[in-house]
Amino acid sequence: MGASLTRAAQWTTASWEGGELEAPPPMNDFLLGEILRFAETFDSRHPREAEHVFKEPLQWRTALAASDFKTGYDIRNSDVQSREKDGDGRPLLQLCPPAVSVRSFGQLSKLLQLAGDKKLGEVRACLQDYEFSNGHSAPPGGQQHMDICNLIIEPCDTETLHVTCSTAGVFLTKQGQEGGSERTSDVFRDLVALLKSRSPHFAASIKQDFAVRELPSARGTRHVESVEAEERGQRHGPREPQEKNAPEKARVQRGPHRAGGKKKYEPCPRWTSLRRSSSNGEMKEPMSGDLHKRKAGLGAKGKMKGELSVSSVPAGLSSQKIKTPAGGDVFNESSSESEEEEEEPERCPESNVDLPSEYWQIQKLVKYLKGGDQTATVLTLCALMDFSLMQETCQLAIRDVGGLEVLINLLDTDEVKCKIGSLKILRKICHNVQIRQAIVDMGGLQSIVAILDSPVKELQALAAETVANVARFRRARRIVRQYGGIRKLVKLLDCVSGLAKLTAKNQERDVEVARCGALALWSCSKTSRNKEAIRQAGGIPLLGRLLKSPHKNMLIPVVGTLQECASVENYRIAIQTEGMIKDLVKNLSSDNDELQMHCASAIFKCAEDKQTRDLVRQYRGLQPLVALLSKADNKHLLAAATGAIWKCSISPENVTKIIDQLDGVRLVWSLLKNPSADVQRSAAWALCPCVENAKDAGEMVRSLVGGLELIVTLLKSTNTEVLASICAAVAKIAKDKENLAVLTDHGVVPLLASLTNTTDNRLLCHLAEAIGRCCMWGSNRTSFGDAGAVPPLVHYLKSKDSAVHKSTVMALYQLSKEPNNCITMHRRGAVKPLIHFMGSDDAALQEYSAGCVRNIARLAQANRDTLLYV
Repeated sequence: MGASLTRAAQWTTASWEGGELEAPPPMNDFLLGEILRFAETFDSRHPREAEHVFKEPLQWRTALAASDFKTGYDIRNSDVQSREKDGDGRPLLQLCPPAVSVRSFGQLSKLLQLAGDKKLGEVRACLQDYEFSNGHSAPPGGQQHMDICNLIIEPCDTETLHVTCSTAGVFLTKQGQEGGSERTSDVFRDLVALLKSRSPHFAASIKQDFAVRELPSARGTRHVESVEAEERGQRHGPREPQEKNAPEKARVQRGPHRAGGKKKYEPCPRWTSLRRSSSNGEMKEPMSGDLHKRKAGLGAKGKMKGELSVSSVPAGLSSQKIKTPAGGDVFNESSSESEEEEEEPERCPESNVDLPSEYWQIQKLVKYLKGGDQTATVLTLCALMDFSLMQETCQLAIRDVGGLEVLINLLDTDEVKCKIGSLKILRKICHNVQIRQAIVDMGGLQSIVAILDSPVKELQALAAETVANVARFRRARRIVRQYGGIRKLVKLLDCVSGLAKLTAKNQERDVEVARCGALALWSCSKTSRNKEAIRQAGGIPLLGRLLKSPHKNMLIPVVGTLQECASVENYRIAIQTEGMIKDLVKNLSSDNDELQMHCASAIFKCAEDKQTRDLVRQYRGLQPLVALLSKADNKHLLAAATGAIWKCSISPENVTKIIDQLDGVRLVWSLLKNPSADVQRSAAWALCPCVENAKDAGEMVRSLVGGLELIVTLLKSTNTEVLASICAAVAKIAKDKENLAVLTDHGVVPLLASLTNTTDNRLLCHLAEAIGRCCMWGSNRTSFGDAGAVPPLVHYLKSKDSAVHKSTVMALYQLSKEPNNCITMHRRGAVKPLIHFMGSDDAALQEYSAGCVRNIARLAQANRDTLLYV
């Protein structure tokens, strides 16, 4: 709010003598809008401070009636009282028409939210300063001397100062007899001059000439802000850094005199020569002068009260090419919902780097944007759009001078052109991590979501695209859902239902609305609750309809949303029943790599179900999937394609009919040489069902020159997921005795044994299975024992994962055929858990447990017999 109050309001001619805010001037509307936004969202942005009870209530003549109040209030006839009360039992809100009394910011926020279309009038009525019994705003004793208001200032290095501001100037006063006051100092031209004369600390901190403006604020409080003389440094680079010992304790308060004495209003702005108001009412240092002095290492989350950090992320991708984590990690069942982005540390630029001229030009334009009328505002927005807003310097220039607050406020105006210009700028600059977090902190995302209901299609599209760019972290996605954004975005997908009846221009417009809606849903769908909200809002059939669209620029966000949601079973079933598998297969042959990647990823997730795997084969989807393996330079596409082949290969029919024939196994195997860990992992997983279901798997594997050696080499990888997939592949390959012999010759045993100290359950499961399979050749059982593999395997029996139990017991059973391994198992306490597993419902687990215990018991009995004989 402080950024917009840097300009004076426009008053009627009797401004100091009970005057009123003029209705027409745009500046007043702008100020009122700023104050309204601050007060209306105060309870949600500062819940703890909202509970603070005022020493005296805010009172004004209201247009509200008892019928406007809902739950949380006691209503009797025309009177209303809040159920929340202060420590003395007084209601925090009391309405006795036409007067209303409010004692906390929390109740003020609720009142404004209930006021609806009347809220701006309520703010205006509250702000028309404060009136004494004679209708004037100044204390009665000072009105004859043209007094405007009284301030109580508490500097950090001197006594409390009682200051009177009048039309003649500023001077010190003291309480006189009979409730009056008398001047005790010379008259100064402004408050800064007075403070310089009384506070050495303040004087030492002020190094430049300042012009001072007194600004009207809520409850008659006058915020005094200092403005640097002229925009020095804008053409010559950053200004010299200022001293950092600005007084920390000085406070400015206004206390109009009443019959009972003086009254203070808190909280109050803190004074310093270098600070400006932030969006949440705190003060922060301007970054335009000493951007290179900023300290690194503080997360944006920890700076919400003090300042917004410099972005550490470059401009980013265009809105048409937002990347999803699933693109590079198709095996995650759901995308990450972490708050990593909100903990992004700021980057500290080089201290000797001068800011480019664009930085200063943009800051100057933003200053015009703050104070211009409608025409000037539109022209300024157009001028801003001529800059490269995807560059970080331009983004920070807008933020540093308070431009974000102005752009967000424009979203709440009735001027369509201003909204369009604001959104066109916001959708680009919010590619910056810190800026999109600041937009959320300021409550801007709620305003953007509200515009989704606009009848203007261009506004709908711009708002949806901005939501897509902002909602890249969990808190933003939650806000979109809580404010009804999911339902509104799903509604936008229905824009293409009547395209045939429209002109070409209108068709293009409606397609753009639907594309932007899908883009926003794609960003929002990374949260589990949002996925369910999309489904409940009827998004699945609409996405299915758009999937048949010939407009390629729409297909990427549509398929992106589907592949994100396909991690949920309800979506997978719906994708089948809505006939989307056919369209996904069709788009595998697209000439767009990104579209192909998302289609393959969606098929990967949906192919958990046999019916989907059969549909992929039925619609001839295996051919294009195998063909995608030739695009060796696109690791995300390769990972998605091999993942889809892996799941489709679970069905033996798919391995026999269009992977063997298409030479798919050889192509997948060759991807193990790819330097990308994602590609290696997905290729190894894809090989597992191919090897298991191939007609002559042993011969097929041996025909791949150098293939087995490559598999063993990958057991040296440092990537846990790669190791798990390779162990799974080794377990399948080792079923063939000749292949197992080759693996042994290449040193598979010591490499597998070296991995047994892992704590990763997925790796444990496949590692134990691979060890069990490799025990079936030569002296491998003895080699595993000598390599120390048995004790860690016994420890695995304590795992809570049933899959780990089964594979581990199988491996121990094979190892127990070597006497020395039985001794190690007995000493490590394997017998008790093995006896427990003998009572399992799993027949295979029962059999392996019993066999292992039997081998240990036989060895023990043989030892006893030997001792008796001796």
